Amino acid sequence: MSNKTPANPLLQQNKRRISPGIIVVAVLLLALGAGVGVQYWRGHSKVEVSANGRPEPAVITGPGTTGKGVMVGKSGAKVNIDLYLDFRCPHCAEFEDATGATIDKLVQDGTATLTYWPMQFVNPDASPRLANAFAAAAANGKALSFADQLYGDFSKSWTTGQLLDLGNQLGVGDDKFQQAIQNNTYAGWLESVSKAADERGVTGTPAVYVNGKQLPADQLNADGLQQAVDAIAS
Repeated sequence: MSNKTPANPLLQQNKRRISPGIIVVAVLLLALGAGVGVQYWRGHSKVEVSANGRPEPAVITGPGTTGKGVMVGKSGAKVNIDLYLDFRCPHCAEFEDATGATIDKLVQDGTATLTYWPMQFVNPDASPRLANAFAAAAANGKALSFADQLYGDFSKSWTTGQLLDLGNQLGVGDDKFQQAIQNNTYAGWLESVSKAADERGVTGTPAVYVNGKQLPADQLNADGLQQAVDAIAS
């Protein structure tokens, strides 16, 4: 006679109840919960202005002039760099990270002016909202600092509250700035900027022109930009 304990059919039945489908659903629910948590963090994380020491260039042409971008730097520079950017464009963030120091030097030493052309390509909700906020900051002399922070913490949603907080920390969070954010004050100007970009043939971001000549994609880096400027300034 065998001493093996007979299998309990009830226990076997319970084991069969956990199907692969149930496991998949559980994993999906966990992933969904994690996604919701990330979204909450992006929209509620604290705004912290980094002290990177980048000097703020003077605003030569502020936002609001129909069909004209925001120009910063020193008047009379021999070179102008036109930068078409979208604040929700990851490639623009990469370009900023790669060329920011080079552009800063060119602008600060008077070699070049920089003209920002904020586009609204990438995200139909966030791109216009962030472009309008940038314009509001530029009108208060903080074009570079505001753009730098938007790209420097690219993972943020940059909600209206976060944008207002950023303005406060940069010292431009007065009533005029707040109203420009909340009332989308620069929407009409942004449409004129988009129209001017269309007429120039800009179809994506980042797009960079040095004295009217567009840099090819393989030169959208610090060396390519420096060489294009040197060819004109030297």
